[in-house]
Amino acid sequence: MPTAENSLLYYESGQTFVPMSALTDSGDSMAFNSSAEIWSDEAGFSPVIKPDGVSTGLNVTPAASGTSDKVDISAGTLNLAGIPVTMTANTDATCLRGATTDALVSAICRINSITITSAGAIAVLSGTDHTAFVETRGAPGGPPFIPVGSIELAQVRLSSITSSVIYTSEIYSTPNQHRELSSYPVILKTEFARETDTIIGYAGAMFSPAMTRSHTGNVPKNVYAQYYEPEFVEVSKATDFQPASNSMSTTSQQYYGGVIGEVSTSLKSGKFRAFLSNGVSDPILRKEGKKIWFKYYVDKLKTDNFILTQGYLGVTVSYPARSSIVADFTINANNPGKRITG
Repeated sequence: MPTAENSLLYYESGQTFVPMSALTDSGDSMAFNSSAEIWSDEAGFSPVIKPDGVSTGLNVTPAASGTSDKVDISAGTLNLAGIPVTMTANTDATCLRGATTDALVSAICRINSITITSAGAIAVLSGTDHTAFVETRGAPGGPPFIPVGSIELAQVRLSSITSSVIYTSEIYSTPNQHRELSSYPVILKTEFARETDTIIGYAGAMFSPAMTRSHTGNVPKNVYAQYYEPEFVEVSKATDFQPASNSMSTTSQQYYGGVIGEVSTSLKSGKFRAFLSNGVSDPILRKEGKKIWFKYYVDKLKTDNFILTQGYLGVTVSYPARSSIVADFTINANNPGKRITG
């Protein structure tokens, strides 16, 4: 019979800081991954996620000067490469109309994208003119692709080759379609550790809905994050570890001539016991009440098989007169532990 004699239990004793770094799109424009398998969520060490996009202001309006083919951009703030940036107002940015001569007959429709470059400057990008507007990026009559690292503020859609003032009705700014916001799509879930079929992935963030693939290469806007990776230290003289887990129970409702069974699920806290040095200065006691990670190896020689569980640490210490000082720990979790096999 196998035993847990060669087991090891580790706890999150500290953290390593990772500054603002670009996350990687998993391919669905919803899940964005870091290069770390685990993010800390201890108070003061939680991740900060900053998608590129407008935070306040930066509205595109017809030029107040009344000059033809011009728009104004109001002052505002945005997230740019993970850094909050403040922009002053900009006036009389020029938009292009359809060409007077073109291989296409009556190519009068052109979409201009008003953007902020990765260097923090206003830039107007013009799509290819066509006989009608289309929504496909990069297509004739469609909006242009935005350079990676730039942010789109709005689209100006002009359907005449005749120079004229630009009207409000020609300016489009629907979030995630014509305008990129830092707050949309929303962060649906922060994944402090990802696991699929017992295979560990990379920590990151999940957004909803999917981001528009509006940038060069048919990719979504950039997402950045700063985070802390946990540093693990062995829990000395630990025993009886149980990860946080789902507990299922069945109740029944009787009806005339039979019974209906109903199954419910509840989350059970993890727990373990450890023998302490003095029950006062033991390092793990400093983590009481904090949300930390635990990593358990069933066999310390098989490090590709382990259990991850995270929760707020509860501590009850006993000080018997003639035997070892011992503590019972609880791991009060938000999610069940994860079994990792690779």
